[in-house]
Amino acid sequence: MSTGPEAMVQHLATREAWMRDTVEALRTRDLTVPSVLPDWSLAHVLVHMARNADSHRRRIEAAARGELVDQYVGGAAGRAREIEDGAARDAATVVDDTIASSHALDRAWQTVDPAHWDVESRDLSGTIRTLGSLPHRRLAEVEVHVVDLDVGPTQRDWSQPFVDQFLPSLRATVASRLPAGVDPPHLALDAPDELWWLFGRGEFPGLPQLAPL
Repeated sequence: MSTGPEAMVQHLATREAWMRDTVEALRTRDLTVPSVLPDWSLAHVLVHMARNADSHRRRIEAAARGELVDQYVGGAAGRAREIEDGAARDAATVVDDTIASSHALDRAWQTVDPAHWDVESRDLSGTIRTLGSLPHRRLAEVEVHVVDLDVGPTQRDWSQPFVDQFLPSLRATVASRLPAGVDPPHLALDAPDELWWLFGRGEFPGLPQLAPL
């Protein structure tokens, strides 16, 4: 598929729907149980996805005004505070929040003027990114964090466009993420497992653990 922002937005909508279906099934679950991510419960992951959706919508709205904004109000501290506060709510409220924020982002993408895809904003790391680069970044958030929930979907359920786009770029990061003196390992994994490992997830015999992305 084309990797242009309009095509990616169309694909992203199908993956947002997949995420929402997964999340809806958690309405009566205990969301305080651990997720795949260290120190994060299911609620933490869900609230993070919700606030991440809001952050993209914030940048879309700023682009329409011609403004450069930070991804999260209050930066890293503000993001962390919102996740902790949000994760303390009851399961139904967390689920509703995650689903509503996803729908709102879907609608926001449809409002983007093609002339605004080159408008810049600043992400959490301080990196300046164009609006046109954000749909594929949101795709990664959705694909990876649904599997982080560990409630059924696995990396084998990832979409092919996601795997095709992120596998080459993350392969290029391996050497810089390994401990000093450790050579890049020979990988005998299929593409979904390799990408799961590259995102710092899973345990595979003979492979070092990478820090989660």
